[in-house]
Amino acid sequence: MKTISNPKVAVIKTSPDTVIDDITKAMELADYQRYLKSSNATVLKINTSWQYYYPACSTSPWQLDGVISTLQHAGYSEIIPAHNGTVVVDSREGELNNKHKAVQEIHNLKSVHLEDMKWIPFDNVDDFLVLNKIYEDGIHIPEILVGKNIIHLPTMKTHVFTTITGAMKNAFGGLLNFQRHWTHSVIHETLVDLLRIQKQIHPGIFAVTDGTFAGSGSGPRAMSWHEKNIIIAGSDQVAVDAVSAHMMGFDPMNIPFIRIAHESGLGCGEIAEIDILGEDVKHTNWNFNVGNTFASKGQKLIYWGPLKPLEKMLLRSWITPLAYIASNLYHNQYWMNIIGKKRIKKAMETKWGELFNKY
Repeated sequence: MKTISNPKVAVIKTSPDTVIDDITKAMELADYQRYLKSSNATVLKINTSWQYYYPACSTSPWQLDGVISTLQHAGYSEIIPAHNGTVVVDSREGELNNKHKAVQEIHNLKSVHLEDMKWIPFDNVDDFLVLNKIYEDGIHIPEILVGKNIIHLPTMKTHVFTTITGAMKNAFGGLLNFQRHWTHSVIHETLVDLLRIQKQIHPGIFAVTDGTFAGSGSGPRAMSWHEKNIIIAGSDQVAVDAVSAHMMGFDPMNIPFIRIAHESGLGCGEIAEIDILGEDVKHTNWNFNVGNTFASKGQKLIYWGPLKPLEKMLLRSWITPLAYIASNLYHNQYWMNIIGKKRIKKAMETKWGELFNKY
């Protein structure tokens, strides 16, 4: 299949004083109104990777604020912020602690929590790589997403399973429910299948990626944060993630989900074929790295290591909740208290930290 070539991706340098206007600038540079008709309702898929605030981990309040402001000023009348919980993250707690709720109230918007909505069967699976095999009883998606525009709101960060996480990975937290961990051993193929679903159910797709704080290391949670002052925007989810990966120091085509999506004609993963507008990032390399946590090391033994034969038993039985408990103990009790809180305190001393506290 022929890949989509020369998509526009905007990369804008920003600051705490100008970020709201800069998000508008990035969206306009990437021609968002061409892809998102204002006559359609528009879902803002918020990324909540942790119920606590940690820099670069979840959608930032200014990111959400800037996108809503841009849409409202352009006459988009039905805007729906959407959250989705996981087996280890409480979405309502995350909505509050990450200041998403405060931003929604500023703009008089009510959010939805996808885990509470009606989920309907999705049957058009002819070209799927893995999802129809993993979910033998059928794939279900949130009914509320069907027929609406979607804007993904990821952050620039690394991920222990996918190298980077961004626009494509954000659909993982929207189109799959609490059994999404069943797909981790084939996560790259899963993200490609989810992009196929998106292209069938959404009349318009867009992404605004926040790189004001960016995360390196054992993401999506236990990372070191770096102040990078970047906003990325575009309609091609593969291209947006490719640019983000390139800036972080990775070859996008060496990341399987980007390469497979590119080769499947679902977007453009080749940096040389992307029309990057705004900042010149051709030689940008932040030298980010992907680390491991105690929890991810154990998971990798199950997904790709000697415990692979036990995968179904460990992930789909009464034993499974023990893994959630272990993950929460590590991240929420050990890592957050011993390491995370000190790093958050440092972040709060920056201008971005000051802006966060104003919401």
